[in-house]
Amino acid sequence: MTDVTSSLTGESAAETHEEAPAPDLGSAERVLRRDDSSAVLRLSEAEAAVLAGDPDDPPTGDAADQRMILNMGPSHPSTHGVLRLMLEMEGETILRTKPVIGYLHTGMEKTAEDLTYLQGPTNVTRMDYAAPLFSELAFSLAVEQLLGIDVPPRATWIRMLMCELNRAASHLLFQATNGMDLGAVSMMIYGWREREEVLRFFEKVTGLRMNHNYIRPGGVAADLPDGWQDDLRRLLDLIPPRLDEYDTLLTGQPIFRERLQGVGVMTPAEALALSATGPILRSTGYAWDLRRDQPYLAYDEVEFDVIVGTHGDSFDRYAIRLNEIRESLRIVEQIIDLMPDGDYRTQDKKVTPPPRARIDESMEALIHHFKIFTEGFHVPEGETYAAVESPRGELGCYLVSDGGPKPYRMHIRGPSFVNLQTLPHLMEGGLIADGVAVVSSVDPIMGEVDR
Repeated sequence: MTDVTSSLTGESAAETHEEAPAPDLGSAERVLRRDDSSAVLRLSEAEAAVLAGDPDDPPTGDAADQRMILNMGPSHPSTHGVLRLMLEMEGETILRTKPVIGYLHTGMEKTAEDLTYLQGPTNVTRMDYAAPLFSELAFSLAVEQLLGIDVPPRATWIRMLMCELNRAASHLLFQATNGMDLGAVSMMIYGWREREEVLRFFEKVTGLRMNHNYIRPGGVAADLPDGWQDDLRRLLDLIPPRLDEYDTLLTGQPIFRERLQGVGVMTPAEALALSATGPILRSTGYAWDLRRDQPYLAYDEVEFDVIVGTHGDSFDRYAIRLNEIRESLRIVEQIIDLMPDGDYRTQDKKVTPPPRARIDESMEALIHHFKIFTEGFHVPEGETYAAVESPRGELGCYLVSDGGPKPYRMHIRGPSFVNLQTLPHLMEGGLIADGVAVVSSVDPIMGEVDR
């Protein structure tokens, strides 16, 4: 386990320990109370309008010192898409916060009921557009559990390779937007620059930069292209030195540290009470990572550290993501050497379409291809849940099958949706300027929230 040093040094953001002691969970009283002093703003739109007053008749005298309602978003550069925050303010201090969502609602869970299991990944890949491969993986694992099939070892390792690269790309995007939100505008250039290198590899493998539809039930859409090892070694030579530059530019920079340290603090007990996962939970010192604690794919066959924080503040959340990029690249380096040979998808004809070359040679193959893409494949009746560790925390897929070729029900446990619950408590008592830093540190993806 690796611990983030978030307050005392200006050196690297992480320091390795043999075994960290169990964190003091603290108290969750602040997040569990449900009275007028709760951090969550319980106001309707009409009540907020009354409290806000008439803009054409502003209050004067003592009335001018009363509390006010400020709407931050949904059209705001720091709300990461279309998130709206109703803030009850006293001066520049945030007293209570109410997240308002739904501006990007797409109905993807309902749409899943009209798509075959083979078409499912084209739908779920659009939820977390910064880390689409994780949604594809969770869905595919759930389908495979219902089918009772195992994917070939090579497909498992390819999935792990692509997901770790996607984790690095997602965290690089965070470095870019987090820097921009806090005034380090040059980070927007650098973070996008490094992320672009990863996306070019994705395009070479999947044909697309985003929304890949690459991880599918039974394996992956295609094998890795020739020269993939050389492409990865070039990435491994390029990105780590750039991360060291991030350490110089941000981690040890006094102004940047002052903007994040002690801002948006949460205890382990509060994070657990709100079901937070991912970097938010690990920033409190609670070492929970599904890759280690509930291993899937082949994560129990590679070495990596779980990055944890100490103070549960915005700086810890930044430092964790920076160092998780390093750990993902460490896993990628091991995968290059350990990648097995063999099939990239199961050869179960009930699930897998025939090779394209066979379609021109065999009428049976042509019929098989036609039926599996028009009718799909039938999945045994039952229900299941599969979860993976996405860049934002636990991403789960709950599927119910009635025995047909389409899901009867699908529900996604989106970490961005769950983590938004932390905003009222992270922002309580802080300044409006610190509110921007807190939203950035949560790193929500609104496509996953409003799915």
